[in-house]
Amino acid sequence: MRKIKTALLSYGMSGKVFHAPFLELHPGFELMGAWERSNKLIQLDYPNVKSYPTFEALLEDDIELVIVNTPTATHFEFTKKALLAGKHLIVEKAFTTTVAEAVELKILAESKNLKLSVFQNRRWDSDFKTVKSIGSKGVLGDIVEAEFHFDRYNPNLSPKLHKETVNSGSGVLKDLGPHLIDQALHLFGMPKSVYADIRSIRDNSLVDDYIDLLLYYPNLRVRLKSGFFIREAIPAYCIHGKKGSFLKQRGDLQEDALKLSEKPNLQSWKPEAEGNEGILHTEINGAIIREKVQTQLGNYYDYFEGVYQSIAFDAMEPVSAQDGVNVMRIIEAALQSSDQKKAIDL
Repeated sequence: MRKIKTALLSYGMSGKVFHAPFLELHPGFELMGAWERSNKLIQLDYPNVKSYPTFEALLEDDIELVIVNTPTATHFEFTKKALLAGKHLIVEKAFTTTVAEAVELKILAESKNLKLSVFQNRRWDSDFKTVKSIGSKGVLGDIVEAEFHFDRYNPNLSPKLHKETVNSGSGVLKDLGPHLIDQALHLFGMPKSVYADIRSIRDNSLVDDYIDLLLYYPNLRVRLKSGFFIREAIPAYCIHGKKGSFLKQRGDLQEDALKLSEKPNLQSWKPEAEGNEGILHTEINGAIIREKVQTQLGNYYDYFEGVYQSIAFDAMEPVSAQDGVNVMRIIEAALQSSDQKKAIDL
């Protein structure tokens, strides 16, 4: 199997938790190292890789794929430089800080025949995979309403300064928002218009920490919410159709396991705990049913397999640059809507 030599642009939480374990597991990738500015940590976990002192040193090495897992405000600069150096890219969310930046990177990658993918790993969460499966079966009839939440109870400010200082990439709209938006667009496509309420509600918060977005389709309305004062969470996914409803709690266990340094596998990687099954209440063949739905098995490995197939065999990226552009269009429209207190046509 062809080995794709890969390097990270940082080895903090995201590199250690979301990327390196799957690059190690997948036989088609070879982790070459990470750019580490101060703390030199990657070699503690992977002794045979390099700790690059500069971005330029990383780009000059024999590397095919660069993973941009730095703060959002840096994504455009680093991605553009890596594309100009002839590298394929995985870019974490939010893809960029503006639509214009996203479009420029997409066009540049296409002009150089390079693969550019956005790391929207939440498409491979167990809960969302279950929601997607129910939707694809048509058991709810025509979908008329959907509501997605990414809620938590955490009134404290993050110790990560880039998350709490005012900059072009900070705030929950560009942190958790891209997960919700990408999932909605993946299921329903682009809406006709967007309305949004974006606020800061934590004490001493300088950035947005509450979002409520409405995506309007011709025959469907999708609501996306995230906040930090939800001690008792409602279902993370509520899908209502003309025949019935499906409700699902957020329950994927991959992130928590990875943070504890557990290694992923391909057979039985972190099934959801019993009791987190979704509830399907609908009509099938004239009979009303209300039953629990077994949760599908999630695995972020499948995202990396998609990236491998795209580079090695010129397949479509698992999450494309156009997907990233579309998410940024929703984010920009949401900011405009919240500022002007009106719906924004796309």
